[in-house]
Parts: sequence; C-alpha cells; structure tokens
Amino acid sequence: MVQKAKILLVDDRPENLLALEAILSALDQTLVRASSGEEALKALLTDDFAVILLDVQMPGMDGFETAAHIKRRERTRDIPIIFLTAINHGPHHTFRGYAAGAVDYISKPFDPWVLRAKVSVFVDLYMKNCQLREQAGLLRLQLEQGAPAGAGSNGSNGSKEPAGLLAELSARLAAVEEQAEALSKQLGEGADAAAVATAAHLERKLTGLRRALDALEPGSGSGIVRQQPGE
Repeated sequence: MVQKAKILLVDDRPENLLALEAILSALDQTLVRASSGEEALKALLTDDFAVILLDVQMPGMDGFETAAHIKRRERTRDIPIIFLTAINHGPHHTFRGYAAGAVDYISKPFDPWVLRAKVSVFVDLYMKNCQLREQAGLLRLQLEQGAPAGAGSNGSNGSKEPAGLLAELSARLAAVEEQAEALSKQLGEGADAAAVATAAHLERKLTGLRRALDALEPGSGSGIVRQQPGE
C-alpha cells in the first residue's frame, strides 16, 4: 500500500481551510488543518509534510514569523512553503515572503488548477525522496549483511542471497529513476526554480546511489569487499 503524503494547511479562517481542502482533495493525500502559526508548529513536531500552504495574514504569529520558526528547525527546514495572501503590498512584500523561505507566493483569489498543480509537484518530489530513502536503507542493509558473505563465496549464506538482493535493489532503483525522469520532463521550462532545483537534487542522489549499486555488482570487478574501504 502506497503511503499518502501529508499537506499542512495553515489559515486562521475556517472557510479558507475548507476551500483549500476542496481544491486539494483531488490529489488524494492527507490534508492536515492548522488555524494558527502555533498550531502549525505543534503539528510539525510529530508529522512529516510534503508541503505547507501558509496564510500570511494571521493574528498573533503571522505567516512570516511561522515560516522563520519552521526554517530554523533542522527537522522542518527543507519542507517547501507556499505563502497565500489576500493582500498584495507590492514587490517588497513578495520579496519578504521569499526571504522567509517560501518556494512560491500566491495572491488570493488564486486559480484552483494552478494551486493544485503546484502542490502536486512538491508531493511528487516528496514521494520520490521517500522512495530514495527506502532504496538507500535497503542498500545499507545489503552492505551490512552481505559484506561478510562476500569474503568467501562458499560461506554459509552463499553468494546467491547478496546477488538476489542486489538485483531487487537495482530493479527498484530503476523504477524510481524512471519516475524521476518523467517528473523532470513534467516540470518543463515554466516550472518554479525551487521545484527544478529540488528535482535536480533528487536526480543527483539517484545517480550516486546507482554508481554505488553498480560498484557492488559481481561483474564490476570490485565486489562488496572492495566497496568497504571507500565508505
């Protein structure tokens, strides 16, 4: 079963939260409400989110201050933030939003299709990163469990078990690589710079993992034994 991504919706007005839920329900992800900056920070203590939709104008802790707290925390600093505001104070106000760490700044009323498309991109990137971490975890497990067996092909575990795991890892990684490539093409030329940079970062991670995996293949000449000193 595929794990759903969580999207944090932060707005002090219930009707705005309801509207966001109606727009984003088609993505079939988990939507989490927060009616204040404080409530949003509390939710971020326990859950991981793919993207945050953050209203700028809120009583008490406003969107800019909330974003500053989010970016100061190591656990949450990399979560994309899309600012939503009903007031357009000009370029300076917009610059303040980007300076606070936003990947996008959208004025209300916004186009529901555009908002849904932007959020969808960050959800896709989040899911790809989750898959990448899963592949990396399996690779580390293979290194830990397979390395002793690599010292002797006639060991108790034999040589087939590590080879079989390598084949499974390679197949799973290939699937993620294919999805990442499709996502990069989907972004196109008009995509946000932050989304393109995140996709490029994901591709670099995938390339590094593929090289490490290829170095472990029996036909590479290096094998598992020679991979260990370089780690």
